[in-house]
Amino acid sequence: MKSAPKVFSDPQANAALDALGNDVRRRIVEILSAGPLAAGDIAKNFAISRPAVSKHLRVLENAGMIEGETVGNRNIYHLEQTGFDHVRHWLDHFWTDALNRFALFAENSFNAGNDE
Repeated sequence: MKSAPKVFSDPQANAALDALGNDVRRRIVEILSAGPLAAGDIAKNFAISRPAVSKHLRVLENAGMIEGETVGNRNIYHLEQTGFDHVRHWLDHFWTDALNRFALFAENSFNAGNDE
């Protein structure tokens, strides 16, 4: 019986990946990659209400993907590295583990072929 693969769980990576699972939030990240913007300016890019955009901004902020700062009467948002770092670490772990398993499989397959 095969044993279950070990689980690498990072709640912050999970939150960031969940946040990026929505096309509106991915688009917000793309928009903010050009630089900081006010919430109202971000909302102009969507055919949804400002409260809906604000909800998406909160999800991204809670996931550590963006950060908001109040300047006067405007909320200015910019990308935040923390959430991206958690996603990158999760992907690095995933790929390292997957590549190690593939190398072991390939080595075992090669050795099995040489035994004949």
